[in-house]
Amino acid sequence: MMQTATQTESSVRRQILPKVMRAAVYHGRQDVRLETVTVPEIGHGEILVRVHTCGICGTDLKKIATGSHSAPRIFGHETSGQIVAAGEGVENFRIGDRVMVFHHIPCRECYYCRHKVFAQCPVYKKVGATAGFEPSGGGFAQYVRVMDWIVRDGVVKLPDNVSYEQASFIEPVNTCMKGIEALDIRSGETLLVIGQGPIGLILAILAKRAGAKVVTSDLHPQRLKISETYGLKPNVNAASEDPVKVVRDLTDGRGADTVILAVAGNNLIRTAIDAARPGGKIMLFAQTQRGEVSIDPASICVDEKMLLGSYSASVDLQEENVRLVLGGEIDFARLITHRFSLEQAVEALERAAHPAADSMKIVIQPGMEWEKV
Repeated sequence: MMQTATQTESSVRRQILPKVMRAAVYHGRQDVRLETVTVPEIGHGEILVRVHTCGICGTDLKKIATGSHSAPRIFGHETSGQIVAAGEGVENFRIGDRVMVFHHIPCRECYYCRHKVFAQCPVYKKVGATAGFEPSGGGFAQYVRVMDWIVRDGVVKLPDNVSYEQASFIEPVNTCMKGIEALDIRSGETLLVIGQGPIGLILAILAKRAGAKVVTSDLHPQRLKISETYGLKPNVNAASEDPVKVVRDLTDGRGADTVILAVAGNNLIRTAIDAARPGGKIMLFAQTQRGEVSIDPASICVDEKMLLGSYSASVDLQEENVRLVLGGEIDFARLITHRFSLEQAVEALERAAHPAADSMKIVIQPGMEWEKV
């Protein structure tokens, strides 16, 4: 993998940190503005990271689209960059280190942590990275303050040969790895992934790596062609073929052993259930907005199909996840199709919210500017 431009610790130390910075600030439903805000101050045990790359996640897009969160906030949590300041008590990192930052880390002690449901931990639900205002990730800004409990357990130091772009996939790959582990895939099982956006494609890659015979489905043939470059065949063009019929034809009429729905919204839940064989598993991976949906309860009871969900990352998988992404076995950065500077952040978010057929991962890169220096 190509190494992105970096600066040595000594060159960073010579810099005088600015008092203000640019950021894409959320002000409510469908309202994000590029503004000048104060660079956050850090405290004991905290670090300040200058953002190089931040991937745009579908969960942030949903928050912006629905206005579900109070304003103002600065979103963005798939963040990689360089440490430019460290508070007293920081021992494992130094100025100049290239890092990736998780925004959630659980307490490891509560009821939910003891039951390995880390995303439900009260501490996990607190966001530990901010560019100001209510902590919300902060990656859509030039600088991010990383709080002490994240510094202790949720900051990953990057090798020099790993790009910031590749590192920005650590958090989303962890979420996908968590879902795949929960499915307990057996070698040779047929698994259908509905949706081949970036997350659906990562899920398909990891399912194949776990031994499944993977079938992918999407409305856009351009995305299926990208899937094929990762060795994912067969695929179903859902604009002209019925994924349920195709997967049944491939399995002597049974249906898939496992179906992952990686498309937001509820209109394909019934399709996902129908595509699974009796006794099969269906995982909802993108249904993060609360609501109601109609299903056939007999498909769960009589047909013994199992309906599952998976949300966010798992701290138990962090080491394995980091080894996979940083080890170079899979070039996740190749999923990036659009790169925008921070000054183009509003345009980037609009493009991500209304992707073209050939759009995959879209990233905002404040680092474009400091790489020019």
